Amino acid sequence: MSLRLLQHRDDNGQRTVIAAQGDRATIVPNVASVRELALRAIGEGVSLAEAVAAAGEGAEVDLAAEYAAGRLIAPIDHSDAAHLILTGTGLTHLGSAEGRDKMHKAAAAAETQTDSMRMFLEGLEGGKPGAGAIGQQPEWFYKGDGQQLVDPGKPLTMPSFAKDGGEEPELAGVYIVGDDGTPYRIGLCLGNEFSDHVTERHNYLWLAHSKLRQASIGPELLVGDAPSDVRGASRITRDGAVIWEKPFLSGEDNMSHSLANLEHHHFKYDLFRRPGDLHVHFFGTATLSFSDGIKTEPGDVFEIEAAPFTLPLRNPLARAEGDATLPSVVKAL
Repeated sequence: MSLRLLQHRDDNGQRTVIAAQGDRATIVPNVASVRELALRAIGEGVSLAEAVAAAGEGAEVDLAAEYAAGRLIAPIDHSDAAHLILTGTGLTHLGSAEGRDKMHKAAAAAETQTDSMRMFLEGLEGGKPGAGAIGQQPEWFYKGDGQQLVDPGKPLTMPSFAKDGGEEPELAGVYIVGDDGTPYRIGLCLGNEFSDHVTERHNYLWLAHSKLRQASIGPELLVGDAPSDVRGASRITRDGAVIWEKPFLSGEDNMSHSLANLEHHHFKYDLFRRPGDLHVHFFGTATLSFSDGIKTEPGDVFEIEAAPFTLPLRNPLARAEGDATLPSVVKAL
């Protein structure tokens, strides 16, 4: 059974780490954060699973009840938000066979391929190199630091000036950088990368603007080998009724890039190998309600679920207050 790690904060603010396998979940004694546990494992030269086993077992926990009570927080965080970096990659998933066929036919018929099409096809051809080889680099974007990471169950809030607030159901890799600059993958989470698709659609050069939004990751951090085929569902509910739902596919079997290739092209930069830093890196998706003409509204609830995760990622949509027609004022010193 796969090991899953969760972070818990009780009503008094006391933090604990929970280890779950199958339907059984227990407190990891004397550990206040997953970051602390990961640093312990690195320092002792053991795996996370071995570090959890060595810590012993505390009291059993009802995960569903604690999630419903709002006591499960994001499974990774840093006391200094500037040391948690949110990034992602796009054009990494194959989508359906029909979609791939349409893209290939469009590419063959077009006299000039779009930049997005060229990047997708280059990834399809070179995104999964052999062991030890470096493949084609993907589209890459920056989302912000730890201030932008929203706990599961909490609102994803679009800025007052946003044109759209749309879900992006994904897998996200969670990493910590060791003292010698080596990045370690702690595990994988369900993620809602959350973007402004109207802004992006206006001009693809506004992609960077569209990605400077909050994001959320599911409460469970899956430890160990990454599953190659992840299947679930992404849905939106409004006033308690489902207004949109589609299957959600991820894992390398459904991707044009390997995780190792995406990880290489992120951590090849020295600035992302600063000891002690945390990284949450979103791997992309092929499933968007925006593509089906859905216009989200504040109060809508995004829900993403997929095995082997046992808890869904849920976040309501909100809009920040403020007058989007007024310019931001920068004062001269």
